[in-house]
Amino acid sequence: EKKFHDLGFRERDNLQEWIAKLPSCLGEDLLIIQKEFDAFDGTSERLDLLAMDKEGNIIIIENKLDYSGKDVIWQAINYASYCSNFTKNEIADIYASYLEKQRKTENAKENILEFLSTQDWDTLEINKPQSQRIFFVAANFRKDVTSAALWLLSYNIKVKCFKVTPYQNGDELFLDVIQVIPIPDSEELMIRMAEKNQDTITSRERTNERQKINRTFWGKFLDAINARNTLF
Repeated sequence: EKKFHDLGFRERDNLQEWIAKLPSCLGEDLLIIQKEFDAFDGTSERLDLLAMDKEGNIIIIENKLDYSGKDVIWQAINYASYCSNFTKNEIADIYASYLEKQRKTENAKENILEFLSTQDWDTLEINKPQSQRIFFVAANFRKDVTSAALWLLSYNIKVKCFKVTPYQNGDELFLDVIQVIPIPDSEELMIRMAEKNQDTITSRERTNERQKINRTFWGKFLDAINARNTLF
C-alpha cells in the first residue's frame, strides 16, 4: 500500500486520468464528457470530471489525493447547480469539445445516443431537473465532509464517496476503489429512507401552510362576526 504523495502522483495528471480512462471503476457505466471544465459564466471555477450515467443524469466528479479537503462539498454543490441548467445541445457541445481535445473524430450526439441505447436526439431527455449527481473521490475523507455527504443523502441529494488506495508491486501500480458512502449493501435502503424523509418534509410544510391559512381566516372571521353580535 502506498500514498499518492509518496508515488509523486498529482491529482490532475494521475488520479484524474486514471478515472477518466476507466470510469467504470466507480461502480457503473459512465460516459466522461469533459475534463477540467471551466466554462461557467462569471466564474473562474473548474470541476475535475464531468460525466453522464445510463439514465442521462449529469455527474460531477471531484477528485482529491491524500485528503478530501474542507471545501469540496461546497465546490461540488456549486458545480451541480451550474450544470443543472445545461440543455442537451449544450451538453453535446461540451462533449464535442472533449472529443476534440482527445483528438477523436467521433460524433458527440451519436456517441451519447449509443451510450443511452436510443436513436432519436429530438425526443431525448437528459439532465432532468434535480437529477444531478455528485461523486467524491479521495484517499481519505474529513469527518465534516462525510457528515455533510450523509446529510445531503438524507434529503435525497444523490451523493457518493469513493475511497481510493494505490498499491505498488514492483513496476506495476494498482488502484483500489471502494464506495464508502452510501455503503453499497445499504444504498437502496438509504435512497428509500431519503425519499420517505422528503415526503414527510413536504407533507409537514403543506400542513403548516394550511394551518397558517386557517388561523388567518378564523382570525378575520372572528373580528368581522364580533362586530355584528356577541355569540362568538
